[in-house]
Amino acid sequence: MAVINHQFRLAARPVGLPKRSDWKTTEEPVRDPGPGEVLVKVLYISLDPAMRGWMNEGKSYIPPVEIGAVMRAGGAGRVIASGNPAFAVGDHVTGVLGVQEYLLVDEKSAKGLIKVDPKLVPLPVYVGALGLTGLTAYFGLLEVGQAKAGDTVVISGACGATGMVAGQIAKIKGCRAVGVAGGPEKCGYVVKELGFDACIDYKNEDVKEGLRKHCPQGIDVYFDNVGGEILDAALAQLARGARVVLCGAISQYNSTSGFRGPSNYMSLLVNRARMQGFVVFDYAARYGEAAREMAGWMMAGKLKSKEDIVEGFQTFPETLLRLFRGENFGKLMIKVADA
Repeated sequence: MAVINHQFRLAARPVGLPKRSDWKTTEEPVRDPGPGEVLVKVLYISLDPAMRGWMNEGKSYIPPVEIGAVMRAGGAGRVIASGNPAFAVGDHVTGVLGVQEYLLVDEKSAKGLIKVDPKLVPLPVYVGALGLTGLTAYFGLLEVGQAKAGDTVVISGACGATGMVAGQIAKIKGCRAVGVAGGPEKCGYVVKELGFDACIDYKNEDVKEGLRKHCPQGIDVYFDNVGGEILDAALAQLARGARVVLCGAISQYNSTSGFRGPSNYMSLLVNRARMQGFVVFDYAARYGEAAREMAGWMMAGKLKSKEDIVEGFQTFPETLLRLFRGENFGKLMIKVADA
């Protein structure tokens, strides 16, 4: 099969915001798959805040992307050739496909591909709300946060991919959902379209004052996607026995002066609260049950998805920056090719 694979490889460890010069574009021919191998044409590349951490050297929950390696990324694609009986030509799959146009995997790696049916929901939904993004919201809110009916749940980054889903799950479970997002358009969307009870515009409002107004009895669950000042504001409004879920800290990922930690962590002691980080990969054995429940909510009209799709493989370095500038509206991804 005479096809050329274009790739983005990590050329340097970024300092601050990643630059185009931190990447190297390469191309190489793609051979036909051998026994047990699968060749996937990448159709969508998922862009996630966690990618910034994967570029750094040092110990983490997953090994860093090595210099010279194809940038790690989730995505969705179509099988175009197969030497593996578990996958047929035409199957659609999701998995860690990388920032490239084609992926050839061996039999062992092929086990990480998940077959999906784009006839049930559009393929991008499997990258977002019904993919790792949605699973992160599900396990973070229900397992780590232990959200239950009657709780007041606050979600930062409420118009981001994970925040949108977390807030909707909170409502499905009978909680009061308060979002924090940037700008009136985003705040209006999460309230009017997604059913949040309120949303605080951190760009135009005082977050501490907004939390006191919308959470007069305190915050039972705080789902943190941003860290920094907004985390401090939420800690100041915790209810007794609150649970703080550390999902991400996008406000800190590109800092050149070190991470800023919470300045009023003693609120955890005063309110007998707990703060816990988590990684969605820890719940891999339960992905199936969560995905089935969320798919049921979606089919019932209780869970909505919103994708922010940018066309063009070569836009990757600039499109990734939209995450860190708060410019994405929903699940950010790149469309590489037509399905």
